[in-house]
Amino acid sequence: MSIDIVRQLHQHLPQLYVFTQVASLGSFQAAASALQLPRSSVSKKVTQLEQALGQRLLQRSTRQLSLTDEGANLLTAAEALQGVLETAAKLKRAPETEPAGRVKISSSTLIGERYLLPLVPELKRRFPKVALELNITDELVDLIGQRVDIAVRVGRLPNSSLVAKKIGEKSWRCYAAPEYLARAQRITHPQDLTQHPCLIFKNSQFAMNHWTFACSEGDTVSVAITDAICADDGRSLAALAAMGLGVVFVDPLLIQPEIAAGQLVPVLEQWRHPEASPIHLVCLGRQARSRAVDAVWHYLGVEMERLTLQTES
Repeated sequence: MSIDIVRQLHQHLPQLYVFTQVASLGSFQAAASALQLPRSSVSKKVTQLEQALGQRLLQRSTRQLSLTDEGANLLTAAEALQGVLETAAKLKRAPETEPAGRVKISSSTLIGERYLLPLVPELKRRFPKVALELNITDELVDLIGQRVDIAVRVGRLPNSSLVAKKIGEKSWRCYAAPEYLARAQRITHPQDLTQHPCLIFKNSQFAMNHWTFACSEGDTVSVAITDAICADDGRSLAALAAMGLGVVFVDPLLIQPEIAAGQLVPVLEQWRHPEASPIHLVCLGRQARSRAVDAVWHYLGVEMERLTLQTES
């Protein structure tokens, strides 16, 4: 009896399993007790299997059972069945167990500090068996290539296999330190920025060196910025602005601590970027993510949206 025949027996798996129990335990009655079935049902299933194969699998006598050569071959070929059943049982129990495994999360520096890091302690408390790998960077990250499970993304998302949940919106305004403004020329129009040191974001893929503004009257102005300092880290730019080194163009929601402490104040209060960009939490589709990723995804989706709404209010 070849393993190929076993593969063709998917419609006879119940009978095959009963046969393995009879063969292993040595009697119909022992198998019936183990399976909690009537002895007659056990005997019937073995007979049905023999009829399907056209082979006698067991030699029956009043005192004992013995395997035929075909039965012995089938029992050997079906040894993997028990492993399959045990694996299936584990999968069935999996939703009842707590999430475990590694989850890699990617975020930009300012959003990571403001909205992601405050949630890590509670994440670890809720899911102690989940190991978190945080990728906090302002470089563009290839989610698939770098095996990122969950990411925070700003802007319109291209069509892809990723699923997304909107958790907030990002806007831009100009800020500077009060001590800088006290000694600098007044800034009353966006074009005045060309006369001031500006701090711009720049990485290997992108330079934010054109700042666009709209005023309440509807006028729109785009200013080409010559950087005094550029950096590939939003957190560093906010810190440098708070040190009085120039003007920064940033989302006010992400610098609330500096604003609250009086380290940064708004510049050009009547002017702001004409559009807000959505902030999304993105993740692989449900079929492709682990139980650990799914648990962290749902928690962050709820809590990061709550934090952004609290900040906006």
